[in-house]
Amino acid sequence: MNRLLLAAYPEPYRSRQGEEVLACLAEAYPGRSWPPPREVAALVRAGVQARVRATVDDGTRPWWLDGIHLAALVLAALALVPYLQDVWHWAWHIDPGQHAIAFRFSGWYPWAEGPTRIRLLPYGLLPLGCLIALLRGRAWIALPTAAAMIWAGATSPGRILFGDEGKAGLGYYGLGAPITARDLALSGALCAACAVLALCRPSRLRRRSYRWLAPVVLAMFVAGSLHIISVSPAFQRGLFVLEVAALIAAWVATAATGDHRWLIPVAAVAIVRTQAIVVRPDAFMQSFPDLVVLILLIAPLPALAITAQRRQGRALAE
Repeated sequence: MNRLLLAAYPEPYRSRQGEEVLACLAEAYPGRSWPPPREVAALVRAGVQARVRATVDDGTRPWWLDGIHLAALVLAALALVPYLQDVWHWAWHIDPGQHAIAFRFSGWYPWAEGPTRIRLLPYGLLPLGCLIALLRGRAWIALPTAAAMIWAGATSPGRILFGDEGKAGLGYYGLGAPITARDLALSGALCAACAVLALCRPSRLRRRSYRWLAPVVLAMFVAGSLHIISVSPAFQRGLFVLEVAALIAAWVATAATGDHRWLIPVAAVAIVRTQAIVVRPDAFMQSFPDLVVLILLIAPLPALAITAQRRQGRALAE
């Protein structure tokens, strides 16, 4: 079981010092297959810090290009969030019936029961395809997919390819509010990021394993199997927790390295979410006061910048 903890560390570290770490754990905690929780937290924290330092030390690509790539990945995942259940039901030919995610019609596809208004594909396939292409460093595939998201969001009423993609009755729920297809700020920002990546030698982009899709598949399974729709408080509170955890991770990475690349995805999400709240204040569910939400969106940016500058100052002093 101790070997599972080594997965938090980058592969070169595991090759050089993995056996030494396992021997130390076996000596410190004889007869135990798992160290105490405090030791587990310390090992995972050290592994994450080693990973972010390895990312910064990799000089094959500039920091700003890596930051834009991270921002594009985050925006694609954010665009996919409201349609996790939709894509899962489409993939397995499940008719959700009354559990539909607030589309204006109950029948989704030709195989659905009840009154139907046929659409051929779920909109969620576009951000999902964009996410997969970006994970594999294929910006030339992600760019037309992001452009198709803009087209689908701008022309959705009356179309049968994706159907009527605007979801009725959505309200914003703090930081965790899903942003739908008709909000073109998200798809526009994603398309702009993909365009930059496609123009800046895509061969330099970091290519991640398909294993990074495991959390996405798990989220689809949970949302589709339990019929947890994106407008439910449980879904949105869960998304709020994930976004706060991501902000904390960005702060930890910045504090450990003094690198500015994690400012870019945080700034992209803050701009998109702030725009959604400012443009549609009437749709805000008032679970948090508007001012508090805007502070939570904007405050991490100067905090991350100050953290990076202090870390760089300490590095120069040493």
